[in-house]
Amino acid sequence: MGKETESSTVVLKAEENVGMVQIADDVVAMIASLAATEVEGISAMAGNITNELMKKLTKGVRVVVTGRNVRVDLAVTMEYGYNIPATCHHVQAKVKAAIENMTGLNCTDVNIRIAGVKVR
Repeated sequence: MGKETESSTVVLKAEENVGMVQIADDVVAMIASLAATEVEGISAMAGNITNELMKKLTKGVRVVVTGRNVRVDLAVTMEYGYNIPATCHHVQAKVKAAIENMTGLNCTDVNIRIAGVKVR
C-alpha cells in the first residue's frame, strides 16, 4: 500500500534538455471522478461536502500513487433501477482507461463503494 498525501505528485518524464512533467494526485483523482460520473446509472460521487472547487470535483475519490502505479477508491451514489455489478464494471473500465490514456500511469485497481441510491 502506498503513501497517500494531499499534494503529492508523480514525475512522468524527466529530461535534462527539456524539463520534467509532474501530475498532482488531485489531478488523477479529478480524472477518475469525471470518468465515473460519465457512466449512465452513476448519480454522483459521494463524500464530505466542502466549499473548495477542487474538493467538490474529487469528493468520494481517493488516489494512491506508488511509483507509476495508481490505485483508485471511489464512493458513488447510484441511480435506482440500474444493475449494480454491470454499472460498476463499466465505471471500473472507464476510470482505468481514462487514467491510463491521459497520464500514462498504470491503473492497478479501481475499487468502488456504493454509498447510496438516488430515487428519482
